[in-house]
Amino acid sequence: MTQTAAATEPASVLRAARLRPAWIVAGLVAVAGAAVAGLVMGPVSLSPHAVVRQLLGLGSDLEAREIAIVEQIRLPRVVLGLLVGSTLALCGASYQGVFRNPLADPYLLGAAAGAGLGVTIVIVGAADGAATPVAAPVAAFIGALAAVALAYALGASGGGRASTASLILSGVAVASFLTALQTYVQQRNQDTIRQVYSWILGRLSTAGWAEVRLLLPYAVVTWVVLLAHRRVLDVLAVGDDEAAALGLHPHRSRIIVIVAASLGTAAAVSVSGLIAFVGIIVPHTVRLLAGRSHRVVLPLSMLFGGAFLCLADLLARTLSSPAEIPIGVVTAFFGAPFFVLVLRSSRRMGVTA
Repeated sequence: MTQTAAATEPASVLRAARLRPAWIVAGLVAVAGAAVAGLVMGPVSLSPHAVVRQLLGLGSDLEAREIAIVEQIRLPRVVLGLLVGSTLALCGASYQGVFRNPLADPYLLGAAAGAGLGVTIVIVGAADGAATPVAAPVAAFIGALAAVALAYALGASGGGRASTASLILSGVAVASFLTALQTYVQQRNQDTIRQVYSWILGRLSTAGWAEVRLLLPYAVVTWVVLLAHRRVLDVLAVGDDEAAALGLHPHRSRIIVIVAASLGTAAAVSVSGLIAFVGIIVPHTVRLLAGRSHRVVLPLSMLFGGAFLCLADLLARTLSSPAEIPIGVVTAFFGAPFFVLVLRSSRRMGVTA
């Protein structure tokens, strides 16, 4: 694997990068704006002023039915969208840094395929679907982590230590194998295909506080670990030799980042289904606008990732109201052209996987 342009930048450039307060403010404004839009817009339009006053406990002129819509339906959905978007964007930026590959995303090591297989088995095994809301997130989480562990074990089987190239190849092999298993299970149980694809295409329509509580602890652990390694990723970007000279253990640092990003991805997938491209669109946009140092990219990816997915969910539930478009379709609509642009620019810069 050839190094990215970021990997060839002088270390002094990366050390000089600083996260400007203006970008933090912009990210917080984006999160707040997306959250308010998600709360007030929908089949029932509400007053932004009244909604904000209600959430702050200042009283409002909302009716009881409107308060229930805000607090029991829209608020947990918005919070979950912010958590999932932030986690996927942060994990995407971390994967791209640790693999030095601009096309890496949170599903690189087979997490999506493992989660999909786990949920498919649960849906097929549930006689009436009653157990699915509880069991599906657990199965997705276990499947995603098992897939990542299998990919790492396969990548390290040759010489006892997994390189970035072997991990990517192992992830592709594991994802292909698990996807084949999932397809086989679906073909044997065609009456559940609709349910399976509803989950695979991503959805926040069933979001509640239970999903928020399930994701939150894993998301927080992921955020803390990855943000603590943002300087480490900058050092790794300029080469293992320089990293070792600075007292860093490159292999151990990569493993920590990969495990944390995989944990966050698995947790996000377990409650939202497979929502693609968030981990590619947001980090690359941040790099273009704010700089390439991971000290800048990681925290801003968190903020703008949450805002992006919250707005994508808003489009998903309003464009064809009262019906909903799967949120994965909305992110793919923006992500597929963006992926092509990233691929073209990467080739011009001499970056290959």
